[in-house]
Amino acid sequence: MSEALLLNAIQLGLVFAVLSLGEYITVNIMDSPDLTVDGSFVTGAAVCAMMTVAGMPNLGLLLSMVAGAICGCITAFLQTKMKIQPLLAGILTMTALYSINLRIMQGTPTVNLYIAGKPAPTILSNASIRIYVLLAIVAVIIFLLSLFFKTNLGLMLRASGDNETMVRSSSINVDHMKFIGLGLSNALVALSGALLAQYQNFADLQGGTGMLVLGLAGIIIGEAIFRPKHVGTGLAAAAIGAVLYRILYTFALRLGFAAGDMNLVSSVLVALTISIPAVQKYVRGWKENKARKAALASSKKGGQSHA
Repeated sequence: MSEALLLNAIQLGLVFAVLSLGEYITVNIMDSPDLTVDGSFVTGAAVCAMMTVAGMPNLGLLLSMVAGAICGCITAFLQTKMKIQPLLAGILTMTALYSINLRIMQGTPTVNLYIAGKPAPTILSNASIRIYVLLAIVAVIIFLLSLFFKTNLGLMLRASGDNETMVRSSSINVDHMKFIGLGLSNALVALSGALLAQYQNFADLQGGTGMLVLGLAGIIIGEAIFRPKHVGTGLAAAAIGAVLYRILYTFALRLGFAAGDMNLVSSVLVALTISIPAVQKYVRGWKENKARKAALASSKKGGQSHA
């Protein structure tokens, strides 16, 4: 893999690290994977693209987070007020967002970020400092989330995910926690979509397909490698895992896999990563069993010699 390809993989990995950090909130903190992601990712990209074309790229990043938070709150409303099962609520919001995103993009499936035939200026326009900008964004998000989850509100959100029944008996409004958690999660997911739009200079209506799996991949790979024991290290592991996943993805492309096969490759990579603890447990068991058999055979041999 050339240095240019590796740099590109790291940069894209940092963009998707923001996605993984958003999903970390629902998957690890709230213990409820959210299918809104595939829709809110495109919402962030669409909002940012339209604002960037209008000459306000930085405001586009901010508004993309606001739009993503609204998407998450809609899912929370369906869960808490309409009493719809969490996975179904996410599916309903994701499905509705397809039409909403199309309207945001003014009826076109793709919006190019070009002004007068040239790429619109954004925070990622300068290729020489792009990686540092992305590193700074990811580091700031990890730092702020780590601080947030140590506050009373953050601890209540974590407790709601650990044991909802106990938390309800403690007079904590779990419904409010779901609004906060899903809103914050989808705000970060939408920011990832916005950064991707600015990075590749276009927003695609179909760009959210598979984002849930992609974000989970970063979380799973990070946890499998680093075994984090705290929220702060868990967030950092998720971000690093997203970068490593993108490097593996790029390497798979270099091996000759067709672009149409990459969803299959992604699923296999995630499945293999998830199975690492089970494989390690199996190997330990096999070694221990082998050691017991060897010890038993040695003791029998010693007993026969003594006789």
